Amino acid sequence: MATADCPPLSVRITKSLLGYGVIAGPVYVTAAAAQMAVRDGYDPTRHAVSQLANGDWGWVQVANFLVTGAMTIAAAVGVRRALGPGRRSAWAAGLLGVYGAGLVAAGIFRADPSDGFPPGTPAGMGEVSRHGLAHFAVAGIGFVALVAACLVLGAWFGGSGERSWAWFSRITGAAFGLSFLALSTGMGGAAAILVFTAAVVLVWAWLTAVSVKLYREVR
Repeated sequence: MATADCPPLSVRITKSLLGYGVIAGPVYVTAAAAQMAVRDGYDPTRHAVSQLANGDWGWVQVANFLVTGAMTIAAAVGVRRALGPGRRSAWAAGLLGVYGAGLVAAGIFRADPSDGFPPGTPAGMGEVSRHGLAHFAVAGIGFVALVAACLVLGAWFGGSGERSWAWFSRITGAAFGLSFLALSTGMGGAAAILVFTAAVVLVWAWLTAVSVKLYREVR
């Protein structure tokens, strides 16, 4: 039997799942930033974070993708449980889960080395391999799902009368979507890469904030 000091098992499970959403972003950003700082030849104005999965220390970024992807999937289940029944909550959780699965798949299918990274790689884009194409495909699907999850959660918050959270979610989704579009079309060069990197940090911060909010509200 639950007591005042011990919430019901269902509440504890939901909070535990949401806890992964709280820490997934900090883990991903910290691991990526540390690699950017110490990996020889890496230039954040020319190379995407995904390229860190190559080279002798590439396993660190592979692990980063796999671990934070699994955390995001767990958080998606927590979001579904916290929001309760309904189409919007189901869609929001499902889309977040697709994004998490995309991260896991991005760790399995590595981006190709290019433009001098890792050291010894010829300048320029080079040939795109099958696993490189698969990486682009799963990343694209995951990013589209993430943008949609932001917008669906924005609609859910709006329907609940929480306008600030609704706009936070919508703006985050729009900013990330536009930055990904600029990056994938080659517009903006180095600026597009930096803006996309900032947008990645923004969406992780959004997931952390939403997870903390729902964690506190679970009863």
